[in-house]
Amino acid sequence: MTFSLSTLEAIVAARATSGDPSSYTAQLATKGVGKAAKKLGEEAVECVIAAVSEDDAAITSEAADLVYHLMVVLHLRQVPLDAVLAELERRTAETGLQEKARRPGETAVAATVDPVSAGTAGT
Repeated sequence: MTFSLSTLEAIVAARATSGDPSSYTAQLATKGVGKAAKKLGEEAVECVIAAVSEDDAAITSEAADLVYHLMVVLHLRQVPLDAVLAELERRTAETGLQEKARRPGETAVAATVDPVSAGTAGT
């Protein structure tokens, strides 16, 4: 069997509801979404630090921690992975700038071309 995010989702769901005192997932789930979300934020920061340090082993490890904690938060909020994947599929049907332009209050920002990056500064 190939490991996938769906496999992780099932493992997290099973362990979160197991009541097993030796399970980190069960302990984190018992502490609630606030604590799990705080851990998710901490892991996101650690992932950023690993990314800018250009340490491939560190970013691999931190990315795994980030994805795991995201799956815990999604479980606790009862948001299925399929909903996240459907949203990603919807967003990838168009470019990121097109998607951003549709957001309320961001039309002008997304439609504006930065003259420096466009190579037209000072013209």
